Amino acid sequence: MIENQTDSPLRTAVLGAQMLFVAFGALVLVPILTGLDPNVALFTAGLGTLIFQLVTGRQVPIFLASSFAFIAPIIYGVQNWGIAATLAGLLAAGVLYMVLSALVYWRGTGFVHRFLPPIVVGPVIMVIGLSLAPVGINLALGKSGDGSVELVAGNSALIVSMLTLAATVSAAALGRGMLRLIPILVGILVGYLLSLALGIVNFDAVGQAAWFAVPNFTTPEWNLQAILFMLPIAIAPAIEHIGDIAAIGAVTNKDYFEKPGLHRTLLGDGLATSGAALFGGPPNTTYSEVTGAVALTRAFNPVIMTWAAAFAILLSFSGKLGALLQTVPTPVMGGILTLMFGAIAAVGMNTLVRNSQDLSEPRNLVIIALVLVFGVGGMQFDIGEFTLKGIGLAAITAILLNILLPQSASSRQRD
Repeated sequence: MIENQTDSPLRTAVLGAQMLFVAFGALVLVPILTGLDPNVALFTAGLGTLIFQLVTGRQVPIFLASSFAFIAPIIYGVQNWGIAATLAGLLAAGVLYMVLSALVYWRGTGFVHRFLPPIVVGPVIMVIGLSLAPVGINLALGKSGDGSVELVAGNSALIVSMLTLAATVSAAALGRGMLRLIPILVGILVGYLLSLALGIVNFDAVGQAAWFAVPNFTTPEWNLQAILFMLPIAIAPAIEHIGDIAAIGAVTNKDYFEKPGLHRTLLGDGLATSGAALFGGPPNTTYSEVTGAVALTRAFNPVIMTWAAAFAILLSFSGKLGALLQTVPTPVMGGILTLMFGAIAAVGMNTLVRNSQDLSEPRNLVIIALVLVFGVGGMQFDIGEFTLKGIGLAAITAILLNILLPQSASSRQRD
């Protein structure tokens, strides 16, 4: 049943906290890997989500937070020009989103539907979920997101992650009333208690943290080289944004390309990204994890994301509470994210099925096959210092194949 707009404030707040829990692991991972401040990332995620809601009239149930697409570019920028100069490039990336927003407003959404039909959008959404799957599995096995470091012993990690997953699935499929609306919180609670019993929760950081601490804000410093380096990289996550908006639209059965409009969602994302850079945070993006949570809980009320944003901002000023949340072991988050990423892939598959795409037609088969293999298999194209791979490459491949390959007579009739 679709969540309506008249839910009690307490229920909506609890759902908002749940959405923040879902996003938390990925949200803080980007600043940890790139040298930025995690508390600043929490602040700018909340601020960015509120900016996005303001621009879009609070119509889209999505949460904005740290973008994985910028991890490598930020690391490269910090090593070569420092954090402040890199932030100038990230601010420019947000401006590029705004330019794309203006183009969509000028040309209308018709060309979006022409260049992004279900045969393009469906497999790209599947890639968004499947390409993130290794991150969820690595966390479930007790490793870091990239699998390079073992954080929790394998056997203990697997027990925790699978029981967390089982508790989440049970609450979602078998729960009743409020319990069914908070399966992720149920999974986290079960996983955390089990982790405490196994002795894999470390409270050292909590004891050392202050109760109140202002995030370590950093302002950008003009650097043309960093700006020129970062601008082309922003194209791929901008295309990813379109896929994410299509994904949440498929979940809620609404066309957000029309209302509030793709130009508004792009503008909101761009302002959120530039706003994050002004405070020293990583670029923001619409979170696939949260879209998966929305699909699972059927909690479609955008006010839930307002609460998630408020909790993120509040949390950013609490050193003690922030440290406590970071004690949640990676296997707990891995168990939940395994389900979330799979839910995104299922949404993409449903996009193809719902729009009656004939997979036996050679044109459709070629588009889906190449998009999935390129996006998930690790294909990449290096153009100078710019690398196109993953979700961005999958999206561009789908768009180009859709333009270049001739449609059959039956496909033209459906369109």
